[in-house]
Amino acid sequence: MSGGPGATSAAADLRLVPPAVAAWCAALVVVQAPHVVAWLAPVAGALITSGAVVVMVAGVRHARDRAGEPGRPGALPGPRAGARQRALPAVVLGTATALVVLVSGAAAQQVRAPDVLLAAADDGGTVEVVGRVTVAPRQAGSDAGPRVVLTVTTSAVRVDGTWRRARAPVEVAAPAGAVLDAVVHVRGVAARTMRAGRAAVRVQAREAPVVTVPPRAAHTWAARVRLGARDVARPLPPDVRGLLPAVTVGDTDGVPDDLVLAMRAAGLAHVMAVSGAHFAILGTLVLAAAAAVGAPAPVRVAAAATAGAALLLVVGPEPSVVRAAVMGGVGLVGLLAGRRATGSAALSAAVVALLVADPWLAVDVGFCLSVAATAGLVVLGGPLVERWSARCGRDAAAMLAAPVAAQLGCLPVTLALWPTLGPWSVVANVAVVPAVAPATVLGLLAALLASPCPVLADLVAAGAGACCWWIAAVARWAAGLPGAALAWWPGVGGAVTATLVALAAAALALGRPRRT
Repeated sequence: MSGGPGATSAAADLRLVPPAVAAWCAALVVVQAPHVVAWLAPVAGALITSGAVVVMVAGVRHARDRAGEPGRPGALPGPRAGARQRALPAVVLGTATALVVLVSGAAAQQVRAPDVLLAAADDGGTVEVVGRVTVAPRQAGSDAGPRVVLTVTTSAVRVDGTWRRARAPVEVAAPAGAVLDAVVHVRGVAARTMRAGRAAVRVQAREAPVVTVPPRAAHTWAARVRLGARDVARPLPPDVRGLLPAVTVGDTDGVPDDLVLAMRAAGLAHVMAVSGAHFAILGTLVLAAAAAVGAPAPVRVAAAATAGAALLLVVGPEPSVVRAAVMGGVGLVGLLAGRRATGSAALSAAVVALLVADPWLAVDVGFCLSVAATAGLVVLGGPLVERWSARCGRDAAAMLAAPVAAQLGCLPVTLALWPTLGPWSVVANVAVVPAVAPATVLGLLAALLASPCPVLADLVAAGAGACCWWIAAVARWAAGLPGAALAWWPGVGGAVTATLVALAAAALALGRPRRT
């Protein structure tokens, strides 16, 4: 973790923050007000085109003026003029980014809700769907009992006995699921989804999807690794049996319900989700190994990118994972170009790119928590390390600063979603820091070895299990302390109050010590 940047670099770091905020606001409009976007999109497209022409003309004129008058004298701009010159590019870039998100969101709205599916959903009729599983199945309860929910991107839909081509994401609820990337055939009753999501139609199926085409080779290997994480954890105690696949590949289906509540009360729920920490740990190991054998920079970057892509393939395209992967890709591009990508610039670029591609990420809980935690680390991590290094040493300061910064960044989001404050969360996060990286690395290694070498996989899984046992023990201990779950003001008022508390805590943590 690097120290705080200087004034100049900080200004450069923050250039992409206004576009990221503008993109998020525009994405919320796309998701929450699709009818408004339908008539805004043509206007936004016209503004983008005219703006591009104006920028090109202005650039040509500016270059011509500078070339024609190289020695033209002029006074330095005053403070107000300088402020306007700095603010204008941010406003223009933010506006352009919002317009791009609106246009892409309008196109996505058309794709997600084809007329043939909407008509069938409004009639409540039976449909048949053929498509590829693009979101891994997850367990969900309903009045009819336990169900498996997955997302299928359709290639054809059969309504009233007629097959029609239609490419749209459809949410399927069935008694059993199917492997990610498999092509399936589903029959069920169509209905409109009740929440704002990528899929506009939900199909309730009485029978499990029929796999017509198996997953491709890479996805078959990824499914084998995910299954290997469960296999090596099966002989371990209950807490470890559920936690090891969660920490390793984000598979939380086996985590006991009481442990989930304890992890949430202790502020350790993020440990059960694959995030930027996993990519950082894996990328650091791969870069160090490649550097140790004397590989040139392009080879090191290619090796780290391959490892990151493999992890993304194994875990699946969860929002927090995709955000971490995009940020890692930005960092690798900066490494290949010989420039270290700053955290705020990489985070802002990742947010803009992902919201342009998928505006529904703006209301995804995992994505919001991931961005908030990363923003806390980027903004507060380095300054906290510099602030505390004089008292407890740089290593101890870095270990303490990471959970404090992440918790402060997530505080407004977590309290808005779950209005319960965990005062022991920072202590719990510090306590599990030494166990998270070994659990991740050893768990992944055990999952990879489960099929070719089960005996060695069991030995490695024992080490990962010991780390997971410690994480579970800390979570249960912290959840059992007095005041572990304090009630908070729910709703928007609670979110605003939590933001003020986070800002006040950051100001106190970064405050200048008084001199005696």
